[in-house]
Amino acid sequence: MGAGKTTIGRLLAKQMGMVFYDSDHEIELKTGVKIPLIFELEGVEGFRRREASIIEELSQLDNIVMATGGGAVLLPENRKFLKNNGKVIYLRANVHDLWLRTRNDKTRPLLQGGNIKQKLEQLYVERDPIYTELADCIVDTGPQSAADITNYIEQKLLKIKNMETPLN
Repeated sequence: MGAGKTTIGRLLAKQMGMVFYDSDHEIELKTGVKIPLIFELEGVEGFRRREASIIEELSQLDNIVMATGGGAVLLPENRKFLKNNGKVIYLRANVHDLWLRTRNDKTRPLLQGGNIKQKLEQLYVERDPIYTELADCIVDTGPQSAADITNYIEQKLLKIKNMETPLN
């Protein structure tokens, strides 16, 4: 949460001539309600089921950039869909930066109530090893601009694509 997935994803898609999808936004479009209400009514498990369905659907599309929710990688089926159908970019941010970006955001159900920084630390400890193992490319975010991060990712993706292209 707060790493810049939507911002960077949108910029990257535009720059590379692709279509951008945000899995959380797609869940909201499909259900007609906001994510916090889904969490309230169905809990984390209900939300994760909906998220898995959307990720499966979106991962079948070609020429897209998809931003997922921060916890999407917790489910093995999501990791499989993402890894088998595209390249996974991990936007890694330190906990302090994540806290600065999310501390006043009331739309993130997992950060409501209690010590936000402590929750972010817990999420980071839980998720970082999964992201690290899954990622085709890890990009440390911080003070650099969204445009600089996007350019860096585009170059990395082009390099990966060129390495996969047969030289026949």
